[in-house]
Amino acid sequence: MLIAYMLVQVTIDVASPEAGVIKEFVAKEGDTVEPGTKVAIISKSGEAAHVAPSEKIPEKAAPKPSEKKEEVKQTPKPEVAAEKPKKSTAAASTPKQTASEPQLPPKDRERRVPMTRLRKRVATRLKDSQNTFALLTTFNEVDLRSEYKDAFYEKHGVKLGLMSGFIKAAVSALQHQPVVNAVIDGDDIIYRDYVDISIAVGTPKGLVVPVIRNADRMNFADIEKEINTLAKKANDGTISIDEMAGGSFTISNGGVYGSLLSTPIINPPQSAILGMHSIVSRPMVVGGNVLPRPMMYVALTYDHRLIDGREAVFFLRRIKDVVEDPRRLLLDV
Repeated sequence: MLIAYMLVQVTIDVASPEAGVIKEFVAKEGDTVEPGTKVAIISKSGEAAHVAPSEKIPEKAAPKPSEKKEEVKQTPKPEVAAEKPKKSTAAASTPKQTASEPQLPPKDRERRVPMTRLRKRVATRLKDSQNTFALLTTFNEVDLRSEYKDAFYEKHGVKLGLMSGFIKAAVSALQHQPVVNAVIDGDDIIYRDYVDISIAVGTPKGLVVPVIRNADRMNFADIEKEINTLAKKANDGTISIDEMAGGSFTISNGGVYGSLLSTPIINPPQSAILGMHSIVSRPMVVGGNVLPRPMMYVALTYDHRLIDGREAVFFLRRIKDVVEDPRRLLLDV
């Protein structure tokens, strides 16, 4: 059975190994625990059925503050240091109130809400990415004409979406430019001989990035089915940690929200990310004639410490060529 252990900000259900009744909570509300850590004790019998989980939390939490107070009293140094802050804070409290109160908005128009654990994790990883990588972005545009949607649906029973085409194009581009699929580790470069594509999915709870494993061994139909399965789990909140771990390259589609152009941020420990954008009908020269075409801007943000501009441009050019003409995959041209 699945049990959400009522811990604040839990974004993924915790699977109970056995059926039973929660007897005691081991982790407190707000605690950060690693995967596999015991968070509760399950009673197989009905002995603990009459005990509400909320009653156990104060009993565990109550003695801990007193224990901390005893520890502070036992150490003489904090007592001496505590006298000085009292004077300084008391002296500084009055000017702070008089100076800041007129500048603050009314209280009924301001709210302070704790960040969810998922938002904290996303914020930390993205900031680490900015601080670690030498980020650089290159751009191109893709003509998204499609000639095989109906035939594909009739044969495979699933619609041919944009994402599967871009994933297959990314696989081909990564095979042509393997350094984009690599990563720096200290003084070494790790080259990955597999292609695991991460897909950024926006959910009501925040951004999650499920991974399509061994995308280089899958055809268009397999990729479309896997995308549908992972997207449904992400939106339902049933996706597991294992399904989001790893990945050697990320694709983010801001176009579903109407983004015309952006510079995506690398998802560590990867070295590049492809950004897709909204489809806009624009006049293009085709065969000497000006015709309206469904066009999309694409962006590749990469770690310039590892990837040179030449490889990045060739990579994005390969994406464009394969998406515009998937027959290149068969001919390997």
